[in-house]
Amino acid sequence: MNFADAITRFPLALEHERVGHIRDLFADMAQPVVDLLTATAGCSPYLAGLIEKEADWLRQGALDRPDVVAVETEGFETLDAAQLGVALRGAKRRVALYAALADLGGVWPLEHVTKALSDLADRAVDLALRVHVAQEERRGKLPKTSADAGGIFALAMGKGGAGELNYSSDIDLIVFYDDSAYDPEDQHEARAALIRATRKMAATLSDATSHGYVFRTDLRLRPDAAVTPVCISASAALSYYEADGRTWERAAFIKARAAAGNIAAGERFLHELRPFVWRKHLDFAAIQDAHDMRLRIRDHKGLGGRLEVPGHNMKLGRGGIREIEFFTQTRQLIAGGRDPELRNRDTVGGLKALATKGWVPEPVADELIDHYRQHRDIEHRIQMVNDAQTHSLPKDRAGLAVVAAMMGCDDVQAWSDALKTRLERVHELTESFFAPGEEAERPEMSVEAQEIIDRWPGYPALRSARAQEIFKRVEPELLNRMARTGHPDDALQRFDGFLSGLPAGVQLFSLFEANPQLIELIVDICGTAPGLANYLSRHSSVLDAVLGGSFFSAWPGRAGLQDDLASVLNSASTSPNGGYEKALDAARRWAHEWHFRIGVHHLRGLIDADEAGGQYADLADACVAALFPVTAQEFAHRHGPCPGRGAVVLGMGSLGARILHASSDLDLIVIYDADGVDASEGPKPLASRPYYARLTQALITAVSALTAEGRLYEVDMRLRPSGRQGPVATSVQSFQNYQLSEAWTWEHLALTRARVTAAVGSGAAELAQRVEALRLDVLKQRGSDARVMPDLASMRARIFAAKSPGGPWETKIGPGRLQDIDLFAQSCALRAGESARGTLAQLRAGRRAGLLDDQGYGVLTKAFRLLWRLHASGRLLTEGPLSAEGIGRGGQEFLLRETSCIQVGDLRAALDDSTQAAAQLIGARLPAD
Repeated sequence: MNFADAITRFPLALEHERVGHIRDLFADMAQPVVDLLTATAGCSPYLAGLIEKEADWLRQGALDRPDVVAVETEGFETLDAAQLGVALRGAKRRVALYAALADLGGVWPLEHVTKALSDLADRAVDLALRVHVAQEERRGKLPKTSADAGGIFALAMGKGGAGELNYSSDIDLIVFYDDSAYDPEDQHEARAALIRATRKMAATLSDATSHGYVFRTDLRLRPDAAVTPVCISASAALSYYEADGRTWERAAFIKARAAAGNIAAGERFLHELRPFVWRKHLDFAAIQDAHDMRLRIRDHKGLGGRLEVPGHNMKLGRGGIREIEFFTQTRQLIAGGRDPELRNRDTVGGLKALATKGWVPEPVADELIDHYRQHRDIEHRIQMVNDAQTHSLPKDRAGLAVVAAMMGCDDVQAWSDALKTRLERVHELTESFFAPGEEAERPEMSVEAQEIIDRWPGYPALRSARAQEIFKRVEPELLNRMARTGHPDDALQRFDGFLSGLPAGVQLFSLFEANPQLIELIVDICGTAPGLANYLSRHSSVLDAVLGGSFFSAWPGRAGLQDDLASVLNSASTSPNGGYEKALDAARRWAHEWHFRIGVHHLRGLIDADEAGGQYADLADACVAALFPVTAQEFAHRHGPCPGRGAVVLGMGSLGARILHASSDLDLIVIYDADGVDASEGPKPLASRPYYARLTQALITAVSALTAEGRLYEVDMRLRPSGRQGPVATSVQSFQNYQLSEAWTWEHLALTRARVTAAVGSGAAELAQRVEALRLDVLKQRGSDARVMPDLASMRARIFAAKSPGGPWETKIGPGRLQDIDLFAQSCALRAGESARGTLAQLRAGRRAGLLDDQGYGVLTKAFRLLWRLHASGRLLTEGPLSAEGIGRGGQEFLLRETSCIQVGDLRAALDDSTQAAAQLIGARLPAD
C-alpha cells in the first residue's frame, strides 16, 4: 500500500494563508497527500517550513519509501566529520518530516513513529562516534587496538533506549569504553583520546548551525556526572554501580541499550550490570524511592498543585507520561530480578508483561496503555508546532486550539475536558501504588501487649529511620489483624519473637505495605506456628515466593524441582559474577522458598502431614540430585572426572522412606565403583579411594555448609559401614562384603529404607541398579537370620534405657512411638525380603508375609498415622519439644485439625491409647530377654 492510500486521518488547518500556498505547490500529487500536507502546514509553522524546503524530495516519491532512515543515511560512512555534520542535519529534516506526516495522517502507529526517530538517533550517534574515533587514530592519539570502534560504545538511555523517542526529543547517552581493549600502559592515552571523540560526537549532533541540529545530546546520566569525564572505562563504571549505584540509576538502566560504537562491548557491560539493576529478591523498597523521586521532580519543576489543562506538563505533571513510566518501571524493579520476562525496555511492553504475570491487573494495564499512547500523541503535537523541546501545553486558548486541531478536534473545551479526565484517571491509578494511604487506627492494647510493643524500636529491624517510617504505616494493620484472631495475645507474642529475630526490616516492611495480604499470612504464621515464624525470621526473603505467581500452583514433583534447581544452579554458575559459591547460595535461596511453601500449605490445610512429608522428601531429593553433579564438576576441575563408573548417594532413614518433616536432617551414604581404575586423570590426580572420599566431603559441604544464605540441611553419615570409624565413601565391593559378612542387624534394618537419590559418573545408572539389586539380595539373605528379632528386642531395650520420652506429647522416642513402630516395620521388610521402604508399606509387607495379622496391622498403622501427623505438625509449630500449652491456641487448633480430634484432651487420650496399644503389640511379638 502506498502512502496516500494508508492515510486515515487529517489535522484541522487553522492558518489558511499557508494552506493555499502549499496546495498550489503540490497540486500534481495524490489528493489525500495534498490534503495532509496542507492541513499540516495550516497547523505547524515548523512543518510548513520543512514541507517547503523539502518540496522536491516529496514530489520525487519520498513518502513511498517507508525505510526512510536507511535511505536517507545511506553511504554516510564515507564522509569526514565536517561533511557528516551537514549530511546528518539534512537526514534529520527529512526523517522528522516523514515521521510527522505519517503520524498526523495515521499512516504509522505511535510505536512506529518513535522507532523511526530512535533508529535515526542510533545511526547518527554511531556515525559520529566512529568518525571522531577514526580521526583520533589518524592523528596518532589513540593507541592501536583490534577492538571495533576503539572499544568505545554508547548506551541509549531513557526513551532512546526503549525506542520511544519523542518528536523533538533530546537523546540521553552514557558513553563508556572497554578498557580491556588496551594495554595497561596505554590506558591514560586511550582514555584522553576517547574523551575527545565523545565531546566531538556530542558537538556534531547538538550544535545548532545554519543547517540546524541533529539531536540535542545529554551525557549527564553517567556515573557521578559532576566530577567524571564524558567517557569513562567500563570497569570503573561497574565498580561505581556496585558500590554507589542508586535506585534512580537502576530504574534508568531498565531502558538502557547498546546503541552505537562497539555494540558487543556494550552488551557485555549491560550483562555484567544485571545484578545491580535486577535484584535477586523482590524489591518493594524501590516503591518509596520512586515516590520520593516523583515528589522531588514535581517540587523542583513547580508542578504540584491543582491540575489544569492550560500549561500542563504532559511529561512530568500530575497524571502525565512520567507517572505511567514510573509505575511500570518500579513494578519491573520489584519483580524483574526473579522474572526476566518482565525486563521490557518499552513502557507498553512492560505493562503488558506485568499484566500477563499478574503484577498489574489486566484492565489497569490496558487502561494505562491507552492513556500512555494518547499522552504521547499530544506530546508529539505540542512539539511539532515549532520543533520546541517542551512537554507543556500552551497556556492560552489559541495555543490549545492548535494542539486540538492537530488531533483532529475543533472543540477546544471538549478536548480539554476529556484530557483533564484522562490526567486525573492516570493519577488515580498510579498514585495509590506509590503514595501510602491514611494510617489505620491502632486497636486498644492491654498493658502487657503495650509493654511488648514498646520493645520493638530497640530491635535490629527497626533501628534505621527508614524502617521506622515504613513500619509506622504497617503497624496498625498488623495489630488490627492480630486483634481479629481468636488468640491475639498469642499472636502478638509470636510476632514479637519473629520481629526480634529479623536482622533488617526495610525490605520486609515495604513488602507488607505494598501487599497487605502478606500481613494476614504473617499473623497467621505467628499466631499458629512459631517454629515456622522462626524459620521466616531467618529467611525473610522467602516471602518473595508468595508473590511470585506460582506459590499456590500444583506441586511440581521431584523431577520438576530438580530441573528447576538445575537451571538455577547453571544460571548462577555461568553469570558474570557467578561461580560455584554463587551457585550454592542460589540453591539455598531456592530451597528455602520451596521449604517455606510446603510449611505454609501445610499450615493453611492445603496439604496434610502425609503430603507434606512427601513434598519435603521431593525437595531434599532434588537438592542432593542437582548439587551432586555440580559439586562433582567443580571437583573435576582440580582432580579430573570420576575414575571408574562413578558414585551414587543413598538416602537413608526418613529420606529413604520419603517422609521428612520441617526440620529433618538427611542421612546419606555414598557408594562408588572405581571399576579397577587406580586414579583420576586431572591437573592434580588422586587415587580412587581418596578421590571419592574427598568428593563426598565436598558434597556434604555443599549441602550443609552455612553460607550467607544459610544452609540447606544438616547431614548425618553415621549409617555408613562401620559408622563414624568407616570411610565417608565406600566402594560397592566393600559395601557388599560388609553387608553380607560384617553388618549388624540394625544396619540391615536401616538398609530396608536405603534409596538412590543422586548419581554422578559415566556408569552411574548401572551402578545405581547394582546397588539396588545388592540391597534386595542382602535383605533376602539376611532376613531369615534367627538373630533378627532377638537383636531387635535388645536394640529396643537399649534405646529406651538411653533416652526417655521428652514429655507427655513425645511422638518419636519411647515404647509404641514412631521410632519403635519404624523399627518393627523395618524388621517386617527385612524378614519378608521385600523392597518396601516406607513404614506403612513395610507393615503391609509384614502382613502379606504372615508376620503380622490384620488386627496387629490395624493397631500399628492407626498409631503410626496419628503419631506422624502429630510429629510432623509439631515440628512445623515449634523447634523444641511439643507442648500443648506452649504452642498456644492457634497451634492447638492446627493439631486438632490435623489429627481429626475435637479437643486437646481427646488428642491426649488418643495419643496415650495408641502408643500403649502399639507398645503392647510390638512387645508381644518380640522374644523375652
